[in-house]
Amino acid sequence: MAITDLLLGAVLLGLLFVIGLLFQVRRTVAESESGVETDQLTAALSQSLSSMEFGETVSRIEDRAGKIESLHDDFDRLLRAPRERGEFGEVQLEVMLSDHLHPGMYGIREQVVGSKTPDAHVETPDGIVAIDSKFPLDRYEQFLQAEDPEQKRAHKRAFRDAVESQLAKIERDYVDPSAGTTDFAFAYIPSESVYYHLITEEYDLLREYTKRGVQVVSPLTLGHKLELLKTGAQAQKLSEEAEAVLDHLAQLGDRFESVEDEWSTHKRHVDNAAKRADDVDRALSRVRDAFDRIDRPDGTLSVTED
Repeated sequence: MAITDLLLGAVLLGLLFVIGLLFQVRRTVAESESGVETDQLTAALSQSLSSMEFGETVSRIEDRAGKIESLHDDFDRLLRAPRERGEFGEVQLEVMLSDHLHPGMYGIREQVVGSKTPDAHVETPDGIVAIDSKFPLDRYEQFLQAEDPEQKRAHKRAFRDAVESQLAKIERDYVDPSAGTTDFAFAYIPSESVYYHLITEEYDLLREYTKRGVQVVSPLTLGHKLELLKTGAQAQKLSEEAEAVLDHLAQLGDRFESVEDEWSTHKRHVDNAAKRADDVDRALSRVRDAFDRIDRPDGTLSVTED
C-alpha cells in the first residue's frame, strides 16, 4: 500500500469519527428534555470544525504525503539501478570513513595496490586495508521477490555464487602483502538486512573467506573496525614516540658518560697539578730553609744540601 493511501486513510478515519460524534451528540440532545435546538448545535459544531481548519489540514497532509511518496519512489529507483546504487554505496562509504578517520588515514578510488584501484582504502602501520563496495544486491532482490519455492531456492544459490565470486576477486586483487596491503581486506555491504542474511544463511562461506583475508562488513560493523584501525594507528604512533624518547635518553646517557670521562681526565690532571704544586712548594721551602742556614766560617757562602 502506498504511503499516500496510508496517510489519507488515517485522515478519513478521523473524519468519520468526528461525523459519528456529531450524530451521537444530536441523538443525545434530541432524546433529552432540554430546550437546546439540534440544528443550532450542529451549526455550532460545524463552525468549530471550520475554525479548526480541518479541511485545510487534510489538504496539507495529502500534499505532503504525495511528496513523501515521490521521494520514496525516487529512492527506490536509485537502489534498483545498479550504477546509481553503486554510487550510493560509495558515497555512504566515504561518509563513514570521514566520520571515523582523519583525512590523512584514508583515500577514495586511488590506485594504491599495484595497478588496482579499490573503492576506498585505509592506511595503517601494517599496510593498506582495501575496501570494496561492489556487491550483487540485484541477485538478493531476485531472491526476495521470488514467490515460487523452486525459483526462490534457485535465486538463493545464484546469490551465494555471486557473493563467492566477488569475495574471491577481492582476495585476488586486494589481499597482497607483497604489494603493500595488510593480510586482509573488507567487502562492504551497504545493507544491514543483506549482511544479516549472509551471517545467518551463509555463515560457512563468510568464515572461509575470513580465514583467507576477506572480511564482509556492514555499515555498523565497518564503523567498529574503523575505530579499531584508528586505535591501532594511534597506539603505533605512541609506541614510535616512546621509542624516540628512549633513543634521546640513550643519546643523553652516552653524552653524560663522555662528559664524565672528560671530567675524570681533567680532574686527574688537576690533581696531578695540585700534587706537583705541593712538590714545588716543598722544594721552595727547603731552598728558603737553606738560605736561612747559610754557614760562613771562612767568609764564603755555603749552602748545605738538605
